[in-house]
Amino acid sequence: MNAVPALFWDIDGTLILTGRAGVLAWTESASEEAGRPVDLGVLETAGLTDHQIAWRIAAAVEGLSRDEATATRLVRRYEARLPECLPKRTGRVLDNVREILEHLARARPDVRSYLLTGNTRDGGHAKLRHYDLLSFFPDGAFSRDFGDRASIARRALDLEGVAGASPDQRFVIGDTPRDILCGDAIGVRTIAVATGDYSVEQLREHSPWRAIERLPAPERFVALIGATEPSGRSRRSRGA
Repeated sequence: MNAVPALFWDIDGTLILTGRAGVLAWTESASEEAGRPVDLGVLETAGLTDHQIAWRIAAAVEGLSRDEATATRLVRRYEARLPECLPKRTGRVLDNVREILEHLARARPDVRSYLLTGNTRDGGHAKLRHYDLLSFFPDGAFSRDFGDRASIARRALDLEGVAGASPDQRFVIGDTPRDILCGDAIGVRTIAVATGDYSVEQLREHSPWRAIERLPAPERFVALIGATEPSGRSRRSRGA
């Protein structure tokens, strides 16, 4: 029986860039919660879950309570505002992402793609729906509480179909050190891509399985993950 590769994809900085539409949605949500205009300054979000971002905002904005109830309300406001904020910013699908996903869907349906993201389900779906990528991902693991990224990664292993992937054919694909930690937490390989806020050199400091400038063309990507052909012929794993 052939192994069934499983790919766990991060969203922001890996699949897409939203032009900071999320920060706009957070700012509007915090302003609504505070009852006045709020300037969040330089809001660092790379690698954080939506619930962690909300907690930081609740702690930083004068007049807001630093508690789970407040942070949860911020998350819900953010989810409601995000779809209308996405068209207000110029974002894009990152290089080779759509081509890889289309190639896998067409030629390698045995390779399963899932989301493993710090976005909430509603937030992540809003982003991928806006960029017409949602149909490539049947399921995923999302931020649903104040747990860290590792807790999300552990839930990803329980997704339907993942059990069919051998340990050396499970891959986390992300753009931050926290994505690498996710892979380490569940014992899978991490492909770190320098398409977000971190350089290849910075990512390599955290010892991913591979660190690359950007995702390669579809055929090279399939070779990188060493996916076994449906006919039973195998390809050796090669670095990009």
